Amino acid sequence: MIIVMKQGATRQEIDYVADMITAKGGITVNPMYGSDLTILGLIGDTSRIDPAQLESFRCVERIMKVAEPFKKANRMFHPGASEVKVGDTVVGGTKLSVMAGPCSVESNEQITEVARAVKEAGATILRGGAFKPRTSPYSFQGLEYQGLDMLCHARELTGLPIVTELMSPYDIDKFEDKVDCIQVGARNMQNFDLLKRLGKTRKPILLKRGMSATIEEWLMSAEYIMAGGNENIILCERGIRTFETYTRNTTDLSAICAVKKLSHLPVIVDPSHATGKYWMVQPLARAAIAVGADGLMIEVHNDPAHALCDGAQSIKPDAFAEVMADIRNIARAVGREI
Repeated sequence: MIIVMKQGATRQEIDYVADMITAKGGITVNPMYGSDLTILGLIGDTSRIDPAQLESFRCVERIMKVAEPFKKANRMFHPGASEVKVGDTVVGGTKLSVMAGPCSVESNEQITEVARAVKEAGATILRGGAFKPRTSPYSFQGLEYQGLDMLCHARELTGLPIVTELMSPYDIDKFEDKVDCIQVGARNMQNFDLLKRLGKTRKPILLKRGMSATIEEWLMSAEYIMAGGNENIILCERGIRTFETYTRNTTDLSAICAVKKLSHLPVIVDPSHATGKYWMVQPLARAAIAVGADGLMIEVHNDPAHALCDGAQSIKPDAFAEVMADIRNIARAVGREI
């Protein structure tokens, strides 16, 4: 439920209404103060609230019921678009953010070379996998803690903040200490114990959409984190599983439009995982920016043919520079910039 206060309602009037509601028990009131209007977002069992009684207060404009099960992630509770700070980079707003780097960290030389190249081309955040969830237990699983240290070293050399995937809740303390943004991968989108733990940190969270997740399920996963107190969430569309087998996944660009309507959270697109084919990255990057994405996550490798993970979907640094030049033009056309 949402209570829209009348323009000019005083803080005393707003507090009185909020106190009256919380006194009923089981309801949390989240006030959002705007320059013109104040909105009270009610979370909890609102069945005991009588809308007619609330509307009798002269300071109340109207009462609105929220149909969606997600509340904190709902744009109705937070009409303005949220911005999430990762290091010195802001994800959301008018500027686009580009996360780039290899699927997995393979060596100090590899990650630093790629980090320097993507920064020069205009990337604002360095991505790289230290812990890799793989379908086969015999595939390369990442360099783990050693890879994490290599990412930190690359950050020292380039100044780029880093984002990398967290696999286990037992590593949260280490990630909080070393990482600028914690990624929750598609396979862990509904690992609710992990999401609850991440709600207790204040680190930015990059939440990837699950392989077969609906938009509502995706936003409900964000709600798990936000319910714990952490509202620094970036959503990432990375393609979903359908009957199509030509591409690795099916890119759902319509999800960007839907999320922008339903939620205030920033949303980016990963065209690398969305297709699994390096030659599709550039056109899909263009399309993602055109439909309103707040940024991109792109896999870049200096030697894709010999990559230990996902070489087929990784582009080389020179190709990444072309993508960046390309999307700058698209960004200008839709009133954004990098």
